[in-house]
Amino acid sequence: MDKTTDVLSFPQTSASAIHELRITNHEFALGDIVINLHKAKRQAEEYGVTLNKEVQRLLIHGLLHLIGYDHERGGYSKRKMEKKERELLRVS
Repeated sequence: MDKTTDVLSFPQTSASAIHELRITNHEFALGDIVINLHKAKRQAEEYGVTLNKEVQRLLIHGLLHLIGYDHERGGYSKRKMEKKERELLRVS
């Protein structure tokens, strides 16, 4: 993308490899998530939420990308990711 974004995810392994792993240790690095706090602050004001709540949403969004969700494919994939994001926000 040739524009400012709110969150970037950098996986350390492919999503399909994550699902095939048999993790015996509770520590496992999925990858890195970078949140643009300046954009998050603007979005929080725009959406009428606290910065903390917007950062939570972006963290969840980035985590979902790391485990294989991809809204950019559109259609079903987008709806599936948005639904999971809403579910996780409700429990946070």
